[in-house]
Amino acid sequence: MNGFLALALLSLCASMASAQEASESSATARAATVGQDPPAAASILPLRERARLENKWLAERLDRLVPALMREQKVDTWVLIAREYVEDPVVATMLDAESMHARRRTILIFHDPGAGGPIERLTVSRYGMGGLFKPAWNPEQEPDQWRQVAKLLAERRPKRIAIDSSALTQFADGLTLSQYEGLMAALPPELRSRVVRNDGLAVGWLETRTPAEMEVYPQIARLTHSIIAEGLSNAAVRPGQTTADDLVWWFREKVSSLGLGTWFQPSVGIMRQGSKGVLEGDEVIRKGDIVWIDFGITYLRLNTDMQHLAYVLRDGERDAPQGLKNGLQAANAVQDALTGAFRTGLTGNRILAEARSKALAAGLKPTIYSHPIGYHGHGAGSSIGFWDNQKDDSKGTDQVRRNTAWSIELSARLPVPEWNRQEVDFRLEENAFFDGSKVTYLDGRQTAFHLIGAD
Repeated sequence: MNGFLALALLSLCASMASAQEASESSATARAATVGQDPPAAASILPLRERARLENKWLAERLDRLVPALMREQKVDTWVLIAREYVEDPVVATMLDAESMHARRRTILIFHDPGAGGPIERLTVSRYGMGGLFKPAWNPEQEPDQWRQVAKLLAERRPKRIAIDSSALTQFADGLTLSQYEGLMAALPPELRSRVVRNDGLAVGWLETRTPAEMEVYPQIARLTHSIIAEGLSNAAVRPGQTTADDLVWWFREKVSSLGLGTWFQPSVGIMRQGSKGVLEGDEVIRKGDIVWIDFGITYLRLNTDMQHLAYVLRDGERDAPQGLKNGLQAANAVQDALTGAFRTGLTGNRILAEARSKALAAGLKPTIYSHPIGYHGHGAGSSIGFWDNQKDDSKGTDQVRRNTAWSIELSARLPVPEWNRQEVDFRLEENAFFDGSKVTYLDGRQTAFHLIGAD
């Protein structure tokens, strides 16, 4: 991060401190109770209030984040082109809350006039953009939309015109071939030569979380924890009757009944003494089983992604066997190794290597596959391992940046004495925030099994 961006984001970091302290306090208080006591969730806003909040956040991001990113990337003009239902991943997050999709062809232009002046925000489209972009096209005067784009760019004489086209990341690859061809055909040769592909603008926009978002993100995590706690309880599971698929659809129905969305189909698996791997589908949940859930919600355009474990009590039991609890603690130790390895300036690959080295030195059997989260469940930014690749990966080559949210996703493999030393993968996933110096869970982490069948 260069000096300009550091200064430009300084106020974001400062105002984030209070939100971060509140989140950290909540995480500390709940660190030992997630998985035991169902957390009380914050109330869900009506749709109109959600829209107002989303638009407020968007205006702040456009005003403050875009200028910092453009100057960091040394780009004076950024052109984004989307068609209805084929939205660029970035454009989709720049639409106001009342605009569900781009209309016809929507073209956004950001231009930095230099000398510290404000960034121009123009929309070359028939329809407005919630007052966030200045309309810059009158089809009655200039019927050709591409010609109007070329005219606007020629008037501003940009040095570098960034477009979203990338071989490395889908988040900066939203410009389709036909729209690229239309743009390039409209530009004169001197402007065409200034068009550059840029990953940093799109990724930086999508991965950076603002103070206002971080005041609310812990509440979204708390809401997710609350739903998980209810689903992994007697309220949703009847041992001997409820199947894994039954529980999957319980979670889907619960999310729908609350007026929320989800970005992926929940997964429910059963780990059982004497059975290899994870049982799913029509398999009935029995006493003595571990139930694993992978679940997330979408609320206020932000996503969660969490994995928790429950134990189904046998008759006469009041807690999970110690061997299972040891496995959960081993997964917590892998979490500690990973979150302790986060530092700005390190790539995702480097963080993976350091975390694995520390975990292996402690006698653990880790598998780490963590990822950014935010506007997308599997979000923009550097990956930290994959379940099928624990070595360097091309998607882990970027440096990890401050003010980013993460899914701390991983597992620890451990033999369980009470299960005849059967090895079990203890899978956990929690959402967290990296402020540049430390990682803090948004709403604590699971350190004890959810118990199904308890009185």
